[in-house]
Amino acid sequence: MTEGHFRYHTRSGWIEVICGSMFSGKTEELIRRLRRAQIARQKVEIFKPRIDTRYSSTHIVSHSDLQIPSTLVESAHEIILLAQDADVVGIDEVQFLGMDVLPVVEELANSGKRVICAGLDQDFRGVPFEPVPQLLAVAEYITKTQAICVVCGAPALRSQRLSASDSRIQLGAQDTYEPRCRHCFSPPKDQPK
Repeated sequence: MTEGHFRYHTRSGWIEVICGSMFSGKTEELIRRLRRAQIARQKVEIFKPRIDTRYSSTHIVSHSDLQIPSTLVESAHEIILLAQDADVVGIDEVQFLGMDVLPVVEELANSGKRVICAGLDQDFRGVPFEPVPQLLAVAEYITKTQAICVVCGAPALRSQRLSASDSRIQLGAQDTYEPRCRHCFSPPKDQPK
């Protein structure tokens, strides 16, 4: 077969997902990748859900205080319009955008963009946190970050909620959540077995 038999795409997009528990370095890794794209002189657009204003309304900010400018969006559909000229699209806290983010991310990647999403893959009950599991299924590249269990020091993949709230979405930091391993994690008592 000669090279002429292959069809090459001059602009190929893909999806990367960075997932894990709270305090596992998801946002730090997202910022690292986005900064490298900026160094490479690629046009980068960065988004986070309007609900997440814990540290800043104008930046994505990691728990270790790394930050990069971002745009707040109310819905995933806003990203398509705002990222038209981007080569690379970053989305932090993707779990807060709901299932509507799936077709948006697919459309962006299909149009030739590199799309990097970061978010929790499990909620405070240890249950898969949509849409991250669905994004994992369609992503070309997956990175699962791990924190350190504050109880025993083992690798931590779960986020232990320290408050009594039963709402699935409760923004917080070290005063509200802590990383736990499988054995030290204690799901809510009323959770179905």
